[in-house]
Amino acid sequence: MMRDALFGGVNAAVLTPQRDDGSADLDRMAAHCRWLTANGCNGLAILGTTGEANSFGVAERIAIMEGMVARGIPPHLLLPGTGTPAIPDTVALTTRAAELGCRGALILPPFFYKNPSEDGLFEFYSQIARRVPAEIALYFYHFPAQSAVPITPALIARLLHAHPGRFRGVKDSSGDFANTSAYVRQFARDGFEVYCGDDGALHALLQEGGAGCITAASNVGSAVSAVVYANWDRALGAEAQATLAAIRKAVTSVALIPALKSLMARHTGDAVWRNIRPPLGRLDAATEARLFATFDAAGVRLKPVAA
Repeated sequence: MMRDALFGGVNAAVLTPQRDDGSADLDRMAAHCRWLTANGCNGLAILGTTGEANSFGVAERIAIMEGMVARGIPPHLLLPGTGTPAIPDTVALTTRAAELGCRGALILPPFFYKNPSEDGLFEFYSQIARRVPAEIALYFYHFPAQSAVPITPALIARLLHAHPGRFRGVKDSSGDFANTSAYVRQFARDGFEVYCGDDGALHALLQEGGAGCITAASNVGSAVSAVVYANWDRALGAEAQATLAAIRKAVTSVALIPALKSLMARHTGDAVWRNIRPPLGRLDAATEARLFATFDAAGVRLKPVAA
């Protein structure tokens, strides 16, 4: 396991609760963040895929970051997603994150134009690195199934060489553990932090020298993930990993983001949690019942939310 990683440990890809009109519900979101940090999370990756970030405008995303800090969420715990296809928007979001005291930002590649050249991606990330405050660490977000733009080891190597100290790590949501391991083997010795986006890979990644996880299922499974992280070199960690894998399998058995929102609605008794922005939609009753049965079979009981 990598020691002293900036976001080492369990990071939830935090959901964004919404009011009935679709606007971000900052009070509910801050309460959820507090619950997550009380239940095993070391960090909070807000405004990622699970947080529906690309369904929110730039001004809305800035307001969400500001709203979390204003409501007492420590900014050093926040790892906001600031990547957009437009460099100026990415720079604006990342700069505001730095101003608020966030230590890092997770940056998707420019995901509209397909098959961009390595030189084009190199220049995209280079312009961002040159234009945002030096004190904020930049993290790559490799999610080719969604972005269709891979972050290759060759690209990372070029950027690390060209911009020493600016790029701190990567979240790998490829689901390809061979790729995740390759990142560790090639870059971790120099302090480059590798995080898995697949809860099922956490134990194996820690054994390889990775830094931890940034995952959707941590919204409901962070306490189990914390056991895996704390016991990565013990039998208890391997046992907890089996439960964590079952959680992951349950929440991905149906559409992931509405599934997590349905689970939070059931857990809190608050139907507002089911609200979601188009084009995503709520689970129907039959799908939701199937999700609950699968999740409960994993043997997880979430701790109560403080009043």
